[in-house]
Amino acid sequence: MGEVTQARILRLWAPLEAAWLLMAVEGPFLAAILARLPEATTNLAAFGVACGFAWLFESPIILIMSAATALVENRDSLHKLRRFTYTLNGAVTLGLAVFVCPPVFFLVTDGIMGLPPQVTRLAHPACVLLLPWPSAIGYRRFYQGILVRSGLTRRIMYGTVLRLSTMGGIAVLLAAVTGLPGAMVGTAALSAGVVVEAAASRFWARQAVRRLLATGPSPEYQATPLSYRAIGRFYLPLALTSILAVGVNPMIAFFLGRSRMPLESLAVMPVVNGLIFAFNTAGLTFQEVAITLFNRDRSSYRALRRFAGVLAVVTCSGLALLVFTPLLKVWLESIAGLAPDLARFARLPLRIIVLLPATTAVACFLRALLVVERTTRPITWATGVEVAGIAGTLFALTQLCGWVGAVAAVAAMVAGRLAAMLYLLPKTARALQAPT
Repeated sequence: MGEVTQARILRLWAPLEAAWLLMAVEGPFLAAILARLPEATTNLAAFGVACGFAWLFESPIILIMSAATALVENRDSLHKLRRFTYTLNGAVTLGLAVFVCPPVFFLVTDGIMGLPPQVTRLAHPACVLLLPWPSAIGYRRFYQGILVRSGLTRRIMYGTVLRLSTMGGIAVLLAAVTGLPGAMVGTAALSAGVVVEAAASRFWARQAVRRLLATGPSPEYQATPLSYRAIGRFYLPLALTSILAVGVNPMIAFFLGRSRMPLESLAVMPVVNGLIFAFNTAGLTFQEVAITLFNRDRSSYRALRRFAGVLAVVTCSGLALLVFTPLLKVWLESIAGLAPDLARFARLPLRIIVLLPATTAVACFLRALLVVERTTRPITWATGVEVAGIAGTLFALTQLCGWVGAVAAVAAMVAGRLAAMLYLLPKTARALQAPT
C-alpha cells in the first residue's frame, strides 16, 4: 500500500470532501427557494418532514458505501455484495411505498406524531415524490464505494456536480413555471438529482468494475471466501447504526410537534441541519478514506489520527467563526432566505450546536477503525446510546422544562453525541493503540 502521509490522505480526501460540500449546498439551496415561495414557513416544515421520512427509509442502505470499500476485492465479492445491495434496495423501496399509502402516512403523522395538519397535508405528496430516492442512493453508494477503493474519488465529485446541476435546474424550473407547493418542488428536485447521479456513478465506475471482474480470489480469500452470511454479519450492525441515526430526524420532529413554538422550530430545523451538515462532511468523508488507508499492521494509525484531529479543530473553528459573528445574519437572511423573525429564532440553536462537527470527525475515525477490524457491533451500540441520549434529553427539555423545540433539539444532539463517544472510546481502545 505504501506509506500513508498527510499529503496522500489529503489527495484522497479532498475530492470526497468537495463532493460532500457540494451536497451540503443542496439543503440550503432548496430551503432558499422554498423560503421565497408562497406559504414558506409551512412548506419548509413539510419539506423537512418528508425528507426526514425519506432518510429513515434509505438508512438501511446508506452505509453500503463503507461495505463496498471494505469488502469488494475481486470478482466473487463484487457479485455477492452487488446482489446483496440490489435486494436491500428493493426492500427499502417497498417499505417506503407502503408508508406513503394515505391511511398509513396520516396515521403516523397526524395520529402518532401529532404534526400540524397544514404540514402533513403538504408533506404527503412531497414524500410520494421521494419514492425513487432510497434505491438510487443505494445504487450510487455501492459504486461510489468501488470508486473510493480504487482511489478514484475525483469521479465522485463529478457525479455530485451533475446531481446538483440537475437538482438546481429542476427546482428553479418547477418554481418558475408550475404552481406546485414548495415542499413538492424541493422533493421532486431531490429525486431527479439523485437518479442522475446514480447513473453517472455506474458509468464512471465501469473501468474499476472491469478490473474487479478480471481479478480472481487471492490465497487468503480462498481460505475464507466472502459469503452472504458473512456480509450479513458485517453489514447488519452498520444498517442498524444508520437506521438508529437517521431515525433521529422523525423522532426530533415528533418532539418538536409537541414543544413550544412547534411550527417555527420545524421551519428552521432544515436550515440548521443544512448548515451543520456542511461542517460535518469533513468527518463523514474521512471515514471512507480511513477505511481505505488503514493498514492491517496499523502503521498508518498515527497519520490518520493526526488528520482526524486537524479536521476536528478546523471544522469547529470554522463553524464558530460563522455563528458567533455578523456573518450569521448574512447567511440566514441573505443566503438561506429566512424572514428576519425566523433568522433570529435560528441563532441560538446554531450557537449551541457548534461543537458537533468536531465530535463527528472523531467519531468517524473511531468507526473506521472498527470497520477495518470487521468489528461493527460496537458501532451500533454507540449509535443506540446516542439516540437514547437525544430522546431522553429532548423529553426532559421539551416536556419537563418547557424549552423551545429547536433549542432543545440541538442541545439534545450534542448531549447524545458526547454520550456515544464516551461509550465508543473504551470499545476501540485496542484499535487505538499505536503500533509498536
